[in-house]
Amino acid sequence: MAASTAKQTLPPRLPPLSPVRLAPECSLRLNFHSPLRRLRPFPFLKASSLRVEGSGNADAVRARSMGVQAVLDGFPYRDAPKEDAPSLPKPLSSGESSNSATDGSRLRVAYQGVSGAYSESAAEKAYPNCEAVPCEQFDTAFQAVERWIVDRAVLPIENSLGGSIHRNYDLLLRHRLHIVGEVKLAIRHCLLANHNVKLENLKRVLSHPQALAQCEHTLTKFGLVREAADDTAGAAQHVAYSKLKDTGAVASESAAKIYNMNILAKDIQDDCDNVTRFLMLAREPIIPDRDRPYKTSIVFSLEEGPGSLFKALAVFALRQINLTKIESRPLRRHRIQGSDDNDNSSPKYFDYLFYVDFEASMAEEKAQNALSHLDEFATFLKVLGSYPVDTSMI
Repeated sequence: MAASTAKQTLPPRLPPLSPVRLAPECSLRLNFHSPLRRLRPFPFLKASSLRVEGSGNADAVRARSMGVQAVLDGFPYRDAPKEDAPSLPKPLSSGESSNSATDGSRLRVAYQGVSGAYSESAAEKAYPNCEAVPCEQFDTAFQAVERWIVDRAVLPIENSLGGSIHRNYDLLLRHRLHIVGEVKLAIRHCLLANHNVKLENLKRVLSHPQALAQCEHTLTKFGLVREAADDTAGAAQHVAYSKLKDTGAVASESAAKIYNMNILAKDIQDDCDNVTRFLMLAREPIIPDRDRPYKTSIVFSLEEGPGSLFKALAVFALRQINLTKIESRPLRRHRIQGSDDNDNSSPKYFDYLFYVDFEASMAEEKAQNALSHLDEFATFLKVLGSYPVDTSMI
């Protein structure tokens, strides 16, 4: 008996943004041993000043993700002329941080990965009805916002099981974007395979290393060999397009729908309390208020010495300001202190940057006083953003 079956179709393969090379003049150089008040602000780039090869207008800036790389490669940074100063972006109010673009169009929001990634879901949660734009690398998303290709970026900063995403901490300092919000997303992993493939047919599974680690016990029970991929949705895309019969993917339920895959098992993570926190980034800061719970993120460095970090953290404790996170990262391009000494017994240490989140708005006097106090002895201090707390999962 001949049975006619409908042909399964997959969405067209749209390449994500590729990594870009910045022109030398794009490099952001900070004097890490100067206090914040001495840093010169970087000029914003106007969308009208973008030069795109083969285009005489700025419409190419709105090109879809498959054409964004050409836009990125087609122009260097240019300082906005003084006569255009009135049209430069103004700080957003806290209420405007999640609204549509000023011209009434949909916000274009960059995320890392391909369609179906958890970052895409976070972008859509942060900015409902936005146009989510995939980027191949984290730094590509940063550059897309800086160069006016997109309006915002939503990128992961920490996971409740896997810890911090150190790459994005480094990029926060390297680029000129501001944190304007946060969004928390519950991560629910699924085991995906092509249709007509059963669990017993699988020999290996692909996914991002963190996703594989978060499902280690379940995958071991299934007897599957784990292989790393760039991201969860990318793994699902590869299995689907390659029509693999012995390979599955750990990805989201959304990825299963997009790539027309079968879900063999849901919620396969070893710990159900699996949450990723994402940062919402923009070219302009928001104006903090006191109408809701706020969080402020800063980065600073200190002179080496006994109790220096204790002294820095005390400026918050003295004012009853709660710290929600502290992260240290090596200060790059700085030699190991003491390494030039002839005495081999002399102490050698690294210079570090400290990233701190605390529960207070920069509109509050106690937060302003705390940072003023810290600035008296910190060798470097920068406010990354003061923004509303995501209370959706509390």
